[in-house]
Amino acid sequence: MGATFVGMPAFPEAARTALADTQLRRNLAHATATIRAKRAAVVGEVEEWEQLRVAGAAIKDRALLGLDRHLERLEESLVARGATVHWARDAAEAGAIVASVARGHGVDEVVKVKSMATQEVGLNEALQAEGIAAWETDLAELIVQLGDDLPSHILVPAIHRNRAEIREIFRRSMAAAGRPAPDDLTDEPAVLAAAAREHLREKFLRAKVGVSGANFAVAETGTLVVVESEGNGRMCLTLPEVLVSVVGIEKVIPSWADLDVFLQLLPRSSTGERMNPYTSTWSGVTPGDGPQEVHVVLLDNGRTRALADEVGRQALRCIRCSACLNVCPVYERVGGHAYGSVYPGPIGAILNPLLRGVGESELVDSLPYASSLCGACFEVCPVRIDIPSVLVDLRSQVVDAHRGSGPRPGSHWAEAVAMRAAGWTFGRAGRLALAERAGGLVGWAAARLGRRTLPGGRAAIGRVPGPGAAWTGARDLPAPPAESFRAWWRRTGGRDDEVAGS
Repeated sequence: MGATFVGMPAFPEAARTALADTQLRRNLAHATATIRAKRAAVVGEVEEWEQLRVAGAAIKDRALLGLDRHLERLEESLVARGATVHWARDAAEAGAIVASVARGHGVDEVVKVKSMATQEVGLNEALQAEGIAAWETDLAELIVQLGDDLPSHILVPAIHRNRAEIREIFRRSMAAAGRPAPDDLTDEPAVLAAAAREHLREKFLRAKVGVSGANFAVAETGTLVVVESEGNGRMCLTLPEVLVSVVGIEKVIPSWADLDVFLQLLPRSSTGERMNPYTSTWSGVTPGDGPQEVHVVLLDNGRTRALADEVGRQALRCIRCSACLNVCPVYERVGGHAYGSVYPGPIGAILNPLLRGVGESELVDSLPYASSLCGACFEVCPVRIDIPSVLVDLRSQVVDAHRGSGPRPGSHWAEAVAMRAAGWTFGRAGRLALAERAGGLVGWAAARLGRRTLPGGRAAIGRVPGPGAAWTGARDLPAPPAESFRAWWRRTGGRDDEVAGS
């Protein structure tokens, strides 16, 4: 799968397809409205919420500015506690490391905690290529996996499915993956959850290798932290003999005390809870308790590229809460698949270009434009990522990446030609005078082809045929005056009485 879904079209085309799916829009509207309301209620209980946001942003910035030192300290702390630390530059290296550990223990399956990092690197696909089945144990991830689907939300990957669709997925696909769904399965949420629990329990009990990510990695103590709501994570982290954790290098925080801030910010921003039901922490190997072999894969995969971007590096503060998705008017209408990545919504619109770079993929280059720039995402972000500002900066990077690349999709060549023509025109007074006279004639003709009247009686160009139709169909463009300023000045000398009577 990788950081973006292979073969997906650019955002505008994918969004048009998604907008035509009325069931999808109903599912999204209901789910995001419910999550928004829950979040607003629990955030409203915290008087010092803004101070917590500022503190969270400051901790993450401090960690990022000293990332090299904190990562070295994290490695030392983990190794001192019996863990084996691996460094992965990209998705291929991460997949190879996890596959090597699994093969070394002779297993043909692993159980997984929900992890954005493993989705980002396409770990399931990499293990499958080695003959190793990776079973998702988060309920929403299980739905996506059994449905041969793609995730569409950071927190709730199956948000685009309703319970009737989930029932059919379970009835159709559970048997091929293990314990079948009961014959009397209904679409009641409690019944669906019970069926998933029975299906997964046999996998938990026989698994020798577990795979996880981490919400945070504490450099001071070598502690990895996973917060979750279902208990499947706790099962994956404690029952297997071997645990492999794939952790993005930006997840490091300096000290144990820093967790206090994030364990207040994350649950409220993600699930709308005061505290997650399950918060699991582990530091290496503890004899006789939990996995007796622990591997930690510290993943770059474009993060150092993002760190080098002075405007965009703030995206690495992200704690994957998904609050920005739930308030985004664009995401609510088109869903996550339109973004073509495991990171959808506003954060995906900046994170994917930062991790992968611009100028190479039409899909990636389209993402910074997948926003109305309304600013709602910044208002709810628990670590104050200024997503609109990063989007604007990335748009300029996309344009710069295609300068001089010729007339191909996404190259903005027409804009470049127009700007060069404008520069040539403004370079000489005589050329500008000719352009003004021509503009008067064009304005006179265009206003009659598609005349509108603006408040105050001014003429405007309405919808005109030809190349200007897309622009003028949705905008009022004041018609150029029949007489240019230069001509008026020559005629009147700029007399005040002429100005008053004009």
